[in-house]
Amino acid sequence: MLVEIDTRDGKPPYLQIVDQIKYAAASGRLRAGEALPSIRQLAERLRINRNTVDKAYRELDHQGVIETVRGRGAFLSHGDSPFDEEFRRQVLTEAVDSAIVKAHHFRISGDELLALVARRIEDFEEKRQRSHERPAREADHADE
Repeated sequence: MLVEIDTRDGKPPYLQIVDQIKYAAASGRLRAGEALPSIRQLAERLRINRNTVDKAYRELDHQGVIETVRGRGAFLSHGDSPFDEEFRRQVLTEAVDSAIVKAHHFRISGDELLALVARRIEDFEEKRQRSHERPAREADHADE
């Protein structure tokens, strides 16, 4: 699993970890039940404080994205989102509203913004499809 911290990003490192793990789960790079690196391993690899990784994992656990098992580690959750549809729509609406305001400030038209969103969705779906094809190809070549 690749998580990287961008020190130039204004977002706190723990939120960068949260967002990247959620993206990896949504795109299929992480599968339900798959183990995440230990807090110590990830902190050492990223060269950040263990408390930062711990905070990210606690947030992911609170959101239902991961499940932590004492003594065993953290695993990508098997379940669906613990949030109801109304809450999920509210969060997405806030994100879309933020993108609209940014597009306005950058003088990007509504049509250009919609085209960008459509391209990003296509890219996301392609990455997700490739990540689902990869394990099947690896299994096909396991007998060789």
